[in-house]
Amino acid sequence: MDEVIKDTAEPRPREGATTDLPHDRVTVERFRQAFPRARWSDRLNAWFVPGRTAERRIGRWFAEMEAEADRFADEKGRDAFAFEPIESPYLDAAPAAFQIRTPYSRAAIDEIREIPHARWDADRRLWTVPYRSFAELRQRWPVIEAAAKRSEPDARHARREAIKGTEEEEASKERMRERRRKRYPVPADDPPPFDRAIGTHIGIVFFTRTEGELVDSATVTAFYFPAADGEDYVWASWRRGPLEELVRAWPARIPPGQGERDRGWWIPTLDELRTARRDARSRRQASERKEKDKPSSDRPADSA
Repeated sequence: MDEVIKDTAEPRPREGATTDLPHDRVTVERFRQAFPRARWSDRLNAWFVPGRTAERRIGRWFAEMEAEADRFADEKGRDAFAFEPIESPYLDAAPAAFQIRTPYSRAAIDEIREIPHARWDADRRLWTVPYRSFAELRQRWPVIEAAAKRSEPDARHARREAIKGTEEEEASKERMRERRRKRYPVPADDPPPFDRAIGTHIGIVFFTRTEGELVDSATVTAFYFPAADGEDYVWASWRRGPLEELVRAWPARIPPGQGERDRGWWIPTLDELRTARRDARSRRQASERKEKDKPSSDRPADSA
């Protein structure tokens, strides 16, 4: 590859996004033509593109590259689907791509995200999967459909009725109450840094403070992760990070080891940050739609 401009200085918080590229000269050259301000970061082992809209622009560029890479792949997928279709109320074979619309299910979302080129359409509130990914979609569809059925309102209601008055119901309620407290156990002698993105067993959070209150090991194991023998834990308060902070967060260069996971917190990987960013974007869009749907009389008055 021709001369590559490298950024070896200390990382600075900047608005932008990182991305990985295939290790071939042509793709890298085309990427640099499309993003002349992109710089390679040795620390992140990834390309960094500055700008508030960088993640969206990178996504569009990858979409264009994918479409160009194999223009016949979608036709092959259509033929395969026509020969052996998937019949499901959650799947629609639209002219441009498959459309997946299910009740909210984390299990279904996790499966869909593993399908190559699957994308979330926030405006229409559905997932799109190109026909070229039909083979992977077929392989994962039984899990997706089963998770969707479990998330139907009637199915949820039936499960609640089945456990009503049992120890299982009380345990479920206690887990929900514990999560609403927005606290997390951390080792007393190895707490995480505050106000930066941290990976945990409940997702990526930003820790804000700790009062030094000790946590019972049984509580740690029951609600969070297996407590280590002889380890003292204290409660740390946390908050969810908005999209802007998650975009600026720097990922770990390597995935966390077992020791870090046993500790309960770690520096998140780029894949973990991407998932958190998608969730944060969904929360923001949901909030904006909710505000937009409010009657005008309920909206805050514009300041003079």
